[in-house]
Amino acid sequence: MSKIGYLIIGNSVAAVNCIDAIRGVDAVNEITVVSDEESFNYSRPLLSYYLGGRIAEDKLPFVARDFYERHGVNLILGKRAVDLNVSKKQVVLDDSACLSYNRCLLSVGGAPIVPPIEGLDSMVEGVFSFLKEKEAKALVDYIERNEIKDAVVLGGGLIGLKVVEGLMERGVKPTVIELADRILANTFDTDASAILEQRLAQEGCTVIKEDTIRGIETKKGRLTGVILRNGTDILPSSLLIMAVGVRPNLELARGTPVETDRGILVDRHMRTNVDDLYAAGDCAQGIDLLHKTKEVIAIWPVAARQGRIAGLNMCGIRKEFTGLFAMNSVQICDIPTISFGVTNPPEQNVYEVLRSLDKDTGSYKKIVVKDGKVVGVILVRSIERAGVYGMLIREGIEVQSFKEQLLRDDFGLLVLPKQFRKHLVGEVGLEV
Repeated sequence: MSKIGYLIIGNSVAAVNCIDAIRGVDAVNEITVVSDEESFNYSRPLLSYYLGGRIAEDKLPFVARDFYERHGVNLILGKRAVDLNVSKKQVVLDDSACLSYNRCLLSVGGAPIVPPIEGLDSMVEGVFSFLKEKEAKALVDYIERNEIKDAVVLGGGLIGLKVVEGLMERGVKPTVIELADRILANTFDTDASAILEQRLAQEGCTVIKEDTIRGIETKKGRLTGVILRNGTDILPSSLLIMAVGVRPNLELARGTPVETDRGILVDRHMRTNVDDLYAAGDCAQGIDLLHKTKEVIAIWPVAARQGRIAGLNMCGIRKEFTGLFAMNSVQICDIPTISFGVTNPPEQNVYEVLRSLDKDTGSYKKIVVKDGKVVGVILVRSIERAGVYGMLIREGIEVQSFKEQLLRDDFGLLVLPKQFRKHLVGEVGLEV
């Protein structure tokens, strides 16, 4: 059995960047990509726009259809990797095909978190996740066939709110059920969340906080309502979307010597503890720029960077992943928002928090400073300086001398010490 030069399991942004990096160095050795999805490529951040009818299905890919052919990639679609033998350097697919490799990248992404709910099983019609293209297409089809007018969304995080926006654009009235005391609790504080909650209410979206679903009601196998934990009343609905969150997909690594924690542990070269085995993207747990610890940061820019670093190292070019930090840019109900880094610091005197809230416009800024450096930012509506703030975090620039200017509307590069301006002017905005 001949060995594949580079075997990539998974086919999202980390894989694409890995392919591009490899082919920039090695134009000869075989690259094989295995994906359990039928689609050749699509952008997950665009799925909510597809749900809302903003874009058609043919606009979902983020690379051209001939990308794989041009890069000499053997693309295997609709097949799931079910077994990894690291000693033999082999991966077995669900059709029993066995692939031997020289170097392998695991970019298998994440899996939706589904909490225990009484009465819920895979056979219930009207319950969906929203992580993959086929799930988004099935959801749109269900809404259209059944002329759905209202829906329940379990989870008020980033995925849940993007689903909410798509539903409202499609004319479906959503009810959000969130276990925390506010929406976007992982990235926003109370003030920022309140602005969006007020806007959602104006658009007819109900938000139920500090509650969850403990059970569902069905009739003839189809969802008819949900039962909340804090009550006995049934909330009628024929559509439930599970958007609690995503956890790293560790299925292929289980039972192998590959070290895992929350995700697959990798070093700065994206290597696992096993020779010639790498990981990148939402399944990988790598260095966090701010905390200097290994964290799972399941966002598009991190996956792209990790995939490229992995590809270079897989073909012998030593390159380090120096780390990124949590960042989210999302527009909800026409309100643009951006958050970076540590946005909800623990109650410790090592952090300093600067805030600015304009109640008339709903514009909100929050800057978190630690040891004289910016480590976190929340921007609601006023996002124009996001690139500058992101650069301050990324470069670790000391801000003590101009700290009082950070919240000003005209804050920008000219405020920075001269030694930073020339070096940084071309980089602003790259990580936004």
